[in-house]
Amino acid sequence: MQDLINRAARKTPTWVFYLAAIALAVWTVYGAVQTPDPAKVLERDLGTRGLQILIASLCITPLRWGGINLLKFRRALGLMAFMFITLHFLTWSVLDLGLRWSVILTDLTKRPYIIIGFAAFVALIPLAFTSNLWSIKRMGAQRWKQLHWLVYPAVLAGAVHFILIGKVYTLESALYFAVAAGLLIARRLKSRKAVLQTA
Repeated sequence: MQDLINRAARKTPTWVFYLAAIALAVWTVYGAVQTPDPAKVLERDLGTRGLQILIASLCITPLRWGGINLLKFRRALGLMAFMFITLHFLTWSVLDLGLRWSVILTDLTKRPYIIIGFAAFVALIPLAFTSNLWSIKRMGAQRWKQLHWLVYPAVLAGAVHFILIGKVYTLESALYFAVAAGLLIARRLKSRKAVLQTA
């Protein structure tokens, strides 16, 4: 099964994922406009898709430990997640709040779930802009890796944001948080093991 998945991955170009992201965004917008409150539904669905794709991108590393190599798609998934999360933020600030800056600033300073969600978004910005070979060469591989560790607290904050925004704990919200926390713990343990082996 691993060989079959790896062969399929080698034959699949990364542009397929970017095309899928555009199609999914269009479908999400189409679904939202069919509802009585398009802005709210679009805001929720874009954020959910962004979190789901971000978690999927982080699953690529532990899958690689198990022999499944989807590494070539990690950057595409990360950028797809950032696109959806950016659209989620724009929907909230433009469509929902109508760029009323006083209201936006009040929410960003007084509402915990918005503060946490915005912090996650801000953490992803430098990651998106450095997700290219030029940045790796300019920063050096070690510094680039250290910067991109931000994705783990960002996805954890995103999961907390999802829980708080719903105001009710659900199996879905618990699952997102558990997977995000599990990925962070697994990555930490793997890094610590590697340090001990080289010490």
